[in-house]
Amino acid sequence: MMGRIHSIQSLGALDGPGIRFTVFLQGCDLRCKCCHNPDTWNMNEGTEISAEEIVKKAVRYKEYFGEKGGITLSGGEPLLQPEFVKEIFTLAKAEGINTCLDTSGAPLTQKVRDALSVTDRVLLDIKYTNDEQYLENVGCRMDRPLDFLYYLNENGIPVTLRQVIIPTLNDTEENIALLSEISHNYACVDGTELLPFKKICQVKYDNLGIEFPLAHLPEPTKQQMQLLETQLMNN
Repeated sequence: MMGRIHSIQSLGALDGPGIRFTVFLQGCDLRCKCCHNPDTWNMNEGTEISAEEIVKKAVRYKEYFGEKGGITLSGGEPLLQPEFVKEIFTLAKAEGINTCLDTSGAPLTQKVRDALSVTDRVLLDIKYTNDEQYLENVGCRMDRPLDFLYYLNENGIPVTLRQVIIPTLNDTEENIALLSEISHNYACVDGTELLPFKKICQVKYDNLGIEFPLAHLPEPTKQQMQLLETQLMNN
């Protein structure tokens, strides 16, 4: 099984539990205005590689994974290549390696369901908490991630919710309260992470010759993030 990837991070601590071997798959059908990997959008770019080769690389780092670590597939949107995801995760699980999927959610085709059947954990981006902002800043309706979350819940797949906090867009108490409500409504959710909006990706947009839509917005301060995290914990 061959697929296309953008890059590999051999030892990461931000893409799921423990130490992770993270593979960024090529291709994305969304156009999030805060996207920090615009170089993953084009499905025809990247590097072609086999699922077997990826898992062989991951196995070299297995001793660092410990009890919680493992392999994470991110992107782009990895579920644009669901058969590739399934093959990687099937081979990884045969090696005793934990599997984690970092996704914005995807239409629940049978191939996507098959990929989720060998997924140990999902990191699900809930980018905003209302339909209007989803349509304006992501390019899909909020139904997409919520339908996906409903399926994960029905099938008992553990989920960590994630949201990038963007000043003036979702850095409000109302948004955090709604995000907390979503997490409480689904038993599969056992954690929620708030991530600060970063503009380090500006150079990628410049290199691609395209505009970074949120270049005019500030990054959140540490104090802002702490206040929102405290609110999230208290909800």
